[in-house]
Amino acid sequence: MDAFFASVEQRDFPEFRGKALAVGGNKERGVVAAASYEARKYGVRSAMSSKMAYIKCPDIIFTKPRFDVYKQVSDQIREIFKSYTDLVEPLSLDEAYLDVTEHKKGPSSATLIAREIKAAIKSETGLSASAGISVNKFLAKVASDMDKPDGLYVILPDQVMPFIEKLAIEKFFGVGKVTASKMHRLGIRNGKDLQKFSRIQLNQHFGKSGSYFFNISRGIDERPVQADRTRKSVGAERTFEYDLSIKDEMFEVLNKLSTQLAERLLKAKAKGKTLTLKIKYSDFKVITRSKTLGKSISNKSEIIQTVSEIFNSIDSHPLGIRLLGIAISNLDLDNDKSTTQLTLEF
Repeated sequence: MDAFFASVEQRDFPEFRGKALAVGGNKERGVVAAASYEARKYGVRSAMSSKMAYIKCPDIIFTKPRFDVYKQVSDQIREIFKSYTDLVEPLSLDEAYLDVTEHKKGPSSATLIAREIKAAIKSETGLSASAGISVNKFLAKVASDMDKPDGLYVILPDQVMPFIEKLAIEKFFGVGKVTASKMHRLGIRNGKDLQKFSRIQLNQHFGKSGSYFFNISRGIDERPVQADRTRKSVGAERTFEYDLSIKDEMFEVLNKLSTQLAERLLKAKAKGKTLTLKIKYSDFKVITRSKTLGKSISNKSEIIQTVSEIFNSIDSHPLGIRLLGIAISNLDLDNDKSTTQLTLEF
């Protein structure tokens, strides 16, 4: 979906249309969850601090996220996908892989099916989507970002190698800023440069990711679309309008987060053995501490007891705390009655 959260807000509130809009945060603190295309022209991006967004675009409008609405729209879009294929692998509320090798309806062309799906999304939700079509996940993902917004980009089989050779290394899915910088130091600027390195060399420089880079530089990605992929953890976190420095306030937040986490575990029919506490300080330094129990837990009392033990084991908090989060992993899922993908709200 194109600027999904921001586009939903602009659809529902006419006063936001055509304006630089950020979902999440305010001009003083917080994080941008999504930015409209009008805001992106100023360099505003998701995951950017809202303070930086305000510096880049003083006229930007901040609005609170409405995740319940985004989830409803996402469910609408998911139903459109499923009318064409059962092989749908969601990556988030606004993105998914579809395998239409064997489809339920529509023309025998992935490109034409994508065009129909885009039209259906526009008709039913009033929102635009961009589609990438190719022979595997890696190429389809890259293609989906090539022609935004409202784009449709196709990489045919005989176009794969010429496309990859010219593709800037920053455009490779899985290559972040740090990895791109390291590749630049090695003289790797595009796919053709990456192809010059052997698997062994790439493993030496990038560890386990080396084999992945070796394969995708040659158009190889054999990962299937997994419609029944399950989540590995369940979590809840909160960023504060002001830094917390009083322990009683911190425990009050942890108590509320434990309630949210217990509710999400109940909804997911899940329990977990490993509980992780996440703390972000005022200087943006993040620490995590985990504890693995001898049994799986899911109720609030067990969660708050464990997270309190973890919190108390940390010697001191010299700086104010701007974010607290807790998550449970090492999950036991009750799948006896479920044959569909586990969906958790965050």
